[in-house]
Amino acid sequence: MKIKITACQFRVEKVSSFNEFQIQVEDLISQVPENSDYIIFPELVTIGLSAAFGELDASSIIKIDEYTSQYINLFRSISRKRKQVIIAGSHLERRENEYFNIAYIFDKDGSYVEHKKTHIFPAEAKWQTSEGNDLEVYSIGPVKIGIAVCYEAEIPEISRILAVNGADIIFCPSYTFTEAGFWRVRHCAHARAIENQVFFVHCPTVGEPGAPLPNGYGRASILSPCDNAWPANGIVAEAEMNEHTVITGTVEMDELYENRQSGAATTFKDRNRRKEMYAKYEPYGELK
Repeated sequence: MKIKITACQFRVEKVSSFNEFQIQVEDLISQVPENSDYIIFPELVTIGLSAAFGELDASSIIKIDEYTSQYINLFRSISRKRKQVIIAGSHLERRENEYFNIAYIFDKDGSYVEHKKTHIFPAEAKWQTSEGNDLEVYSIGPVKIGIAVCYEAEIPEISRILAVNGADIIFCPSYTFTEAGFWRVRHCAHARAIENQVFFVHCPTVGEPGAPLPNGYGRASILSPCDNAWPANGIVAEAEMNEHTVITGTVEMDELYENRQSGAATTFKDRNRRKEMYAKYEPYGELK
């Protein structure tokens, strides 16, 4: 089974209205093949809307919550119209007295599920962001998928839980503020693909919107385990650095399933082979 994936590398700008943001989204969507099975946008894709409130400071970024209904309605409409699954990046949203960094997945009929980011990057604390407590695998589209938002890719337990519970593709909306930050997430994303034998899709926010909004640095990529079935470097597709652009790649799921059984490295199952040994040591012993 072949799966076509498109990553929309979004260049953030300060915008004065939701209509300006919508134009940016629609520009990228117009470049997406009509037969892509999954489309992903990056983390905090709506952050440029904070400029619509006038003078900016770090605390004003949370005001983008006021655009939540318009954000949801926009991507719901696009997914219905195009009949495609869209991982609509993430959006900073208020729930009762807390703010969460929430990633949305829209199905072809406009229905959606959400994932609250479970591990907040230290710099996010100034945005009053709380952490979610759930990790789910979703049967949306042709395969089972999981979400690891940016810093979650740097926490190995996240992807392991998703993979063991059936995720074959992990989507990573990301927003890294420096070159070092980008490479941390990118290297970890590829490590997660190798150690769990999954496909991993890394999609960053890029651009230089100006203070207090952080710069975005990165290049979107569709990553595979590094093994004979794929390019030696494990890169199925990759964007130009820091451009407002899309990339599309096709992955073959049967190759992935075969690789787990008979690849040169069978890490997905071999990680479980020595559980008894792990149990002798912290922190695994306390998890018995």
